Amino acid sequence: MTRKGLLNLTQERIVLLLTVVMFLTFSISIDRFLQADNILSIVQNVSVLGILGVGMAMSIIGRGIDLSVVAVMAYSVAWALTLFNQDANLPLSLLFGLGFAVLVGLINGVLIAYVEIPAIFATLASGTAVAGFGQFFLVDTDVVFVPGSIGWLASIGSGRTFGVPNSVISLAVVVVVLYWILHRTVFGRYLFAMGDNPKAARVAGIPVRPMMLAQYVLTAIIAFTAGLVTAMAVDSMNTRVVNSTLVYDVILIAVIGGISLSGGRGSVRNVLVGTVMIGVLLNGMTMLNMPYTAQNIVKGAILLIAIIADSVFNPRDEQTSQQGDI
Repeated sequence: MTRKGLLNLTQERIVLLLTVVMFLTFSISIDRFLQADNILSIVQNVSVLGILGVGMAMSIIGRGIDLSVVAVMAYSVAWALTLFNQDANLPLSLLFGLGFAVLVGLINGVLIAYVEIPAIFATLASGTAVAGFGQFFLVDTDVVFVPGSIGWLASIGSGRTFGVPNSVISLAVVVVVLYWILHRTVFGRYLFAMGDNPKAARVAGIPVRPMMLAQYVLTAIIAFTAGLVTAMAVDSMNTRVVNSTLVYDVILIAVIGGISLSGGRGSVRNVLVGTVMIGVLLNGMTMLNMPYTAQNIVKGAILLIAIIADSVFNPRDEQTSQQGDI
């Protein structure tokens, strides 16, 4: 019998089942958990995490990873807000912030595709460099506030439309767009092929290096979008988020949902499943007054389990697929 023979379980279905079990457990043990406002806050609180997770998923599907997304998110948007607070017009401020994000994406792509530095090291270094550069040259304070004159842009992260938080709608828009890119375009087909077998993709005529470049630029644009939603939701951008565990949470929701770390397999649906699970878990632990350090221990353990599950459900090659032979 194959691994998936038993009840035809996949990692995604297992995570979905665990999410249901956690939801029912918290509903019974926590009085206010099932209130409509709390359920809505679960989705709203993980909207930004979900947007970043979708970008991370795209990088992983292309057989890469981007550890600079949080730094790009924080400093590109903080700089845009700083420029706007210094009397630059809004479109120009956003253009400069987006341009900064795209530039970092281009640098990541060049380092990985052409210099051939492993993605984990290239993006770790670039994320650190972005934080240092941004703190020294672009942003004077740790927290940049959103002025009341921001106008229409505030609606992408705050307020509600037909009772649904606009941050959730922003997540839905990003998910739909990236689903279309991954599953309905030539770029998406090439990305899956490249992630599954880069050498075979190159032999088949797929422009692997330009694809890698585009992959990291698109991830940076998604990070900028997540930053805008964050800033508009809380009326500020706190650059100290770079020093938090957010980047590991982003990796967690992608991997736990079933995005294969070996590349070439996965969907935005996997990210949504992982996002909902972590949203329910974090909300439940917070309502149980679990200390932040204890929450990190739980998240770290879940990430480790997810990586082990990934090696089982998505073996890297013929040797690692035969894990029971040794």
